[in-house]
Amino acid sequence: METHLKAKIARLPELPGVYFFKDTQGKIVYIGKAKSIKQRVQSYFTRPLDTKTMKLVSCAADIAYTLTPSESQALLLEAGLIRKYKPKYNVSMRDDKSFPYVKITNEQFPAVCITRQIKEDGALYLGPYTSAKLLRQALKVIRRSFPFRSCRVMPQEACMYYRLGLSPAPCAGKADRGEYMRVIKNIRLILEGRTGYLINKLSRLMRLRSRELKYEEAAKIRDQISALSNFSASRAGSGGALELEDLRRLLKLDKLPRRIEAFDISDTSGREAAGSMVSFHNGIADKNNYRRFRIKTVLKIDDYGMLREVVRRRYLRLAKENLPLPDLALIDGGKGHLAAAAGELKKIGISLSLASIAKERENIYALGRERPIRLKGDTPALNLIRRVRDEAHRFALAYHRLLRRKKIIGSR
Repeated sequence: METHLKAKIARLPELPGVYFFKDTQGKIVYIGKAKSIKQRVQSYFTRPLDTKTMKLVSCAADIAYTLTPSESQALLLEAGLIRKYKPKYNVSMRDDKSFPYVKITNEQFPAVCITRQIKEDGALYLGPYTSAKLLRQALKVIRRSFPFRSCRVMPQEACMYYRLGLSPAPCAGKADRGEYMRVIKNIRLILEGRTGYLINKLSRLMRLRSRELKYEEAAKIRDQISALSNFSASRAGSGGALELEDLRRLLKLDKLPRRIEAFDISDTSGREAAGSMVSFHNGIADKNNYRRFRIKTVLKIDDYGMLREVVRRRYLRLAKENLPLPDLALIDGGKGHLAAAAGELKKIGISLSLASIAKERENIYALGRERPIRLKGDTPALNLIRRVRDEAHRFALAYHRLLRRKKIIGSR
């Protein structure tokens, strides 16, 4: 094995993901998935191999990888990338009919199930996948946030999956077809490895539902975004570690941002202005540490002034009570908002890591950097930042609406 390849393997992460073997021209010749990328790739060079695998290893001039929050998501990404790139040494998998597929039936309310047989029945078949066990795990996680019908034959009454919240029970007439087909479309995006695109779409829809005062719908979408951003049962596991490490690297922080506090301001023409602060610990919303701020000192339309007031009140309070500061404070806004918060912290003598995210292009700003950071839609760090930002926005808007309702009722 060449020296540069050995050095690259030594630096591979012991995290779930998809790895790529490339030839001397940079063409992908093999794609695989692993629970630990480093251990899996090392095994190609430390154990006896069959003839086909030896040929693969002999033509591997470079190795690349993409991390995923869980091994089950790596399975889905692997299948999507194999369909896209059609690597030379993955041909046998694509042609082998014994591998499992996801079948979405061609019915008024399609069923989603696993099969090993492809028939000409008008159904959509996604795959193949290398592990039926991991595929079942993936569908189980998906189903918690995107309930679907799984029965082969439509029954006459709602089954236990409806009572568990895992099926909308179209058999009992309880499902709206338009809404159900939107769920099926979302499931297809996940199975095709397009979770970044889906998160963007759902984030826009959540903000729209909040503006329309449809808070229950907005909260449901928020939970779907949260589930997608991690795609594993516990964010304290590899999914959360991946997001936090990616964010630490992105912002060049000294330590993992385990405790993140995020701020947002909500007002209508300066009336009943309110600020919010949400708190996340290890990537999970810590609602016991949320805080609401009714703006007291700023009497005109001044987002920067309102932000300075909220930041000042929050961190002077922590200093007074001798409580620990967060690892990162995230501001909803652009470069000007970041500068306003940084200036206020300097004024009161408090030092902590700061970043901001602008609404429109989702540019990320950090202190000491002239240019914004731009990330792709499926970047783990961006998924985490979006989740925190959207929750701060939702919380601020809900408090602002509450203050306005109280004022209207009080003026009657």
